[in-house]
Amino acid sequence: MIIEVEMYEKIRNLYVHERKSQREIARLLGISRTTVKKYCDGSQVPWERKGTSGRTPYVVTDDVLNFIKSCLVDDETENIKKQKHTARRIFDRLVEEHGFEGGESTIRQIVADLRQKAPKTFVPLSYDPAEAVQIDWGEATIYLQGKKEKVNLFCMRQCYSADMFVKAFNRQNEESFLEGIINGFEHFDGVPARVIFDNAKVAVKEGFGSHAKAQERYKVLAAHYAFQTEFCNIAAGHEKGLVEGLVGWIRRNVLVPIPKVDSMNELNEALLKRCLKYRSHKIDGRKQTVAQMVEMERTRLTSLPKYRFDTSRSVTAKVDEFSTIKFDYNHYSVPVAYVNKDVSVKGYGNHIIIIHKQSQIAEYLRCYSRGEAKYQLEHYIDLIERKPRSVFNAKPVKNTVSSTLMEIGKRLSGPKEMVKLLRLCVDFGEEKVIAAANQCLKKDQISLEQIMAYLNPIPPANPVQLLNEIKVNHTGLAQYDKLLKGDVAI
Repeated sequence: MIIEVEMYEKIRNLYVHERKSQREIARLLGISRTTVKKYCDGSQVPWERKGTSGRTPYVVTDDVLNFIKSCLVDDETENIKKQKHTARRIFDRLVEEHGFEGGESTIRQIVADLRQKAPKTFVPLSYDPAEAVQIDWGEATIYLQGKKEKVNLFCMRQCYSADMFVKAFNRQNEESFLEGIINGFEHFDGVPARVIFDNAKVAVKEGFGSHAKAQERYKVLAAHYAFQTEFCNIAAGHEKGLVEGLVGWIRRNVLVPIPKVDSMNELNEALLKRCLKYRSHKIDGRKQTVAQMVEMERTRLTSLPKYRFDTSRSVTAKVDEFSTIKFDYNHYSVPVAYVNKDVSVKGYGNHIIIIHKQSQIAEYLRCYSRGEAKYQLEHYIDLIERKPRSVFNAKPVKNTVSSTLMEIGKRLSGPKEMVKLLRLCVDFGEEKVIAAANQCLKKDQISLEQIMAYLNPIPPANPVQLLNEIKVNHTGLAQYDKLLKGDVAI
């Protein structure tokens, strides 16, 4: 029982000055002997509580506690220092995945007790609308097509509204850096007066801080989009603390648990969706939501130029006799009609496009390994039709079609049939062709004609609906009879 100071004063006076027993004090004051025993000798005071009651909040069931522990165990198993569950992230997952109805403070206390870790502190910053954005790079781990990969997060944040933009790239190279900046400006629908960044080589040619000289293409980009480049001092991360906090926030709130995606585009769609969702957030100490501040800030941003800056690293390459071009230590195929011709290759952060006379002839996800060859079956199908005996050993076939389709092809009557099967793959897609072949295999027979029949089924005939009774107007023949008998003059 917690008592007021006045009651504490009476207990102490009766015990110290009047030498009353604990039983007598309890009777005189109408309180329990336990309360008297607790306070009579002055070892405890009512205005200071020691610890908590020790009771577990009613919402923290064993399932909730086990889930919290499992999150922390997963963090230890993955062992990725900058991508672990925070108390906020655990709370959000409990609400979303388990319908938790308790308070966030409850979860924070449990997580703190389990971790016994001191909280972080941040320095508040203040900027005028459209005054500046901060940019930074961060690393994160994902599962890309089932394989654990490290990706680079380009992060940009408005200093006034705290609106944010994040995009994942394979590398922190110049083309990714410039592409990220332009994508960020387009996301904010305008350009701020200053862009604050550190002294990374991707942006700085020499020097540091106020003495830094920007890389030539970054300097050209700044001139075209009319913003000033500003670089932080060495080891002064606090000079761009907003975006430093964003890097960690994205890792903890979007990339935990470790995302499993089939492509970088899928990951970037999830990142963009979360950035847009953040606009409904209201930052502590501010009267407006992020979205409301974004609308105010947007009116002061510099308009985007009509010409979109080309961020790619562009080279000219000659198509070799194997109908491939070389870019970044790797080969990419183009249609065989372009053999021995010069084409333009534009390398962007995550993809490349190949152009001939202002027409795009191929596009690929950019490969950052060495010695790889990327093929597209449709580039070679015409050549393989002219040389069908090469089909089972052709790299463009073996490297692009599945082993399932190869096995189906081997069950046909020969290379020419296999080539026709590949043509069906180009026209209909491999999945549909395999599905049609599986239908044939159910009958223990397979032929190209059967596969084509499943791919091009004959539509059912539309029955013609006839009336139950058809009225026929009978023609009178009496006049003709008279003619035959000669009764009528002609």
